[in-house]
Amino acid sequence: MSEKEIVIKGWNEIAPAYHANRNKEKINPELQRFVDLLPEKAQVLDVGSGSGIPVARYLSNAGLKITGIDISDIMIQMAKKNVPQANFINMDMTKIDFSESLFDGVISVFSLFHVPKKDHFSIFKKFHDILKPGGILLINTGINESEGISNFFGVPMFWSNHAPKKTLELVKRSGFSIIFEGVLLRGGELQYWIYAENIK
Repeated sequence: MSEKEIVIKGWNEIAPAYHANRNKEKINPELQRFVDLLPEKAQVLDVGSGSGIPVARYLSNAGLKITGIDISDIMIQMAKKNVPQANFINMDMTKIDFSESLFDGVISVFSLFHVPKKDHFSIFKKFHDILKPGGILLINTGINESEGISNFFGVPMFWSNHAPKKTLELVKRSGFSIIFEGVLLRGGELQYWIYAENIK
């Protein structure tokens, strides 16, 4: 089974349990900072949108126009019910298919680390392409370089991270100016966060 198949199968199996057990408000300050950096009624792509909560719902409630993509069809079904005003599409983030300069913002939190790290640079370049000039990117990843499979909510799950320094380098090389980067503790978990502005 490929890494992609492991991720799809895993999330399809655990989606309801994960949604029920996660802290849905732990990143509200980060989401509000993202909102504050964007124009009113901004068009935003939520990459790895999961069940639509917290990201798509929070951003949509703030007046933004949200498109969400996720590799798990079960998560997409949940998101459509949880955030009916947003648009959700079953799509692999390594094969993003949108017009150039379409979005004011791209957000990808708690999702990049399910994609092989060898693909992260090409994903960041795609984010650059689909963002408007001056568009805002918000991502998070793990805090240590790693790659492998571990048990997650009772199923095998694939994880892959560059070290923060490497992630920062790749984001800059993709055409972004850094607004903020650093490790944040939220809900008992440490993640590496980057806010960046698209340069074209």
